[in-house]
Amino acid sequence: MYFNLSEEQLMIRQAARDFAQTELKPGVIERDEHQKFPAEQVKKLGELGFLGMMVDPKYGGSGMDAISYVLVMEELSKIDASASVVVSVNNSLVCYGLEKFGTEEQKQKYLVPLAKGEKIGAFCLSEPEAGSDATSQHTTAIDMGDHYLLNGTKNWITNGGTASTYLVIAQTDAAKKSHGINALIVEKGMEGFTVGPKENKLGIRGSDTHSLMFTDVKVPKENRIGEEGFGFKFAMKTLEGGRIGIASQALGIASGAYELALKYSKERKTFGKPIAEHQSIQFKLADMATEIEAARLLCLKAAWLKDNGLPYAQASSMAKLFASDVAMRTTVEAVQIHGGYGFVKEFHVERLMRDAKITQIYEGTSEIQKIVISREVLK
Repeated sequence: MYFNLSEEQLMIRQAARDFAQTELKPGVIERDEHQKFPAEQVKKLGELGFLGMMVDPKYGGSGMDAISYVLVMEELSKIDASASVVVSVNNSLVCYGLEKFGTEEQKQKYLVPLAKGEKIGAFCLSEPEAGSDATSQHTTAIDMGDHYLLNGTKNWITNGGTASTYLVIAQTDAAKKSHGINALIVEKGMEGFTVGPKENKLGIRGSDTHSLMFTDVKVPKENRIGEEGFGFKFAMKTLEGGRIGIASQALGIASGAYELALKYSKERKTFGKPIAEHQSIQFKLADMATEIEAARLLCLKAAWLKDNGLPYAQASSMAKLFASDVAMRTTVEAVQIHGGYGFVKEFHVERLMRDAKITQIYEGTSEIQKIVISREVLK
C-alpha cells in the first residue's frame, strides 16, 4: 500500500488551494447572500483545465487522474461549494459520459468545448416525481424517425441557467421500463426549450439551480448517446463517478469547517486560556480530524479503483454516504466551537453547515447509497 501523492498530484492540489484562497474566498459570502453564480471564477477554472480534468487531451481535456480530481474538489470545496459543484457536474456527469459513451462526432462537437471550459454542461435526470426513483421518467422522447420529440420537466438541475449543453434522460418506450429510456444531447436555444426561475436554496446558493421545460423540442437522432434504450444504464454509470465528486465536495466542506474551528479554538480564550486547552473542545477536534481522515481515504480509494479500471460503484457510494454525514457532523460542531460567532455569516462556518446538507441529497440520497451498497455486499 502506497499512500504518498505523486509530485504532479501535489502540484495540482497546491494550484487548487491557491486558486481557492485568491480567487474564490474574496466575495464568497456576498455571492452566497445574493445567490450570485461565480461566472468569473468558473471561467478561470476552465482556463486552469479544471472543468475537463480527466478528459483526454486530444478532446481538449487535462488528462489528469481521478485522484487529482478528488484533491482539487476538496480544496475548492473548503472555500466555495457553489463553485466546486460546477467542477463536479462538468467533469463527472457531462464530460465523462460524453467521452465514455459518445460518438466521435458528439465528442468533437460537444466534449471539446466543455473540456476546455469554453462551455458548461448540465445533467438532467431528476423530475418532480423521478428523483431517487430514476426509472419513473415522465419526460418523454417520442421517436419521430429522424428525430425525437422531447416533452417534460426536469427539476433541481445544477448549471441549469448557465449551461449550453444538456444531457437529458427521457422515456421513449414506457412498456420497456428502464430499457426504454434514452439519453439525449440538448442545446440551449432549441425551440421549445425553456429555463425556469432559479431556485432559492438553503445552501450552495451561488450554484445555478433551475427547472427546465421541454415542449415539442426536436432533438436530432444523432444526439442520442449510445444505442436505443441505453439511457438508464448511461445515467447509472455516470452517477457512479459523480458520487466520487460529491463525496470529495463533502470532504472539502468538512475539512474547511474543521480548519476554521481549529484555528479559532487556538485564538478564543475562556477562563484564562485558549478554548483548545479545554478537553471538551479537544475531543470535538479529535472526532472531526479522525472522521475527515477516514472520509478522505474512502474518496481516494474510490478514485484509485476508477483510475485502475476496477469496479468502483460500491466504493463511490460508501465514500459519498460517509463523507456527506461527516460534512454535516463536522460543520455543526464547527459552529458550536465558534459559539455565537459561528451563527453569523462573516465567520464562514454557518455557510459551510448549510452547504453540507445537499451532499446527503443530490446525486443519490444517503438512503439510495445504502441501497447500492447493500446490493453490492449481498451479491
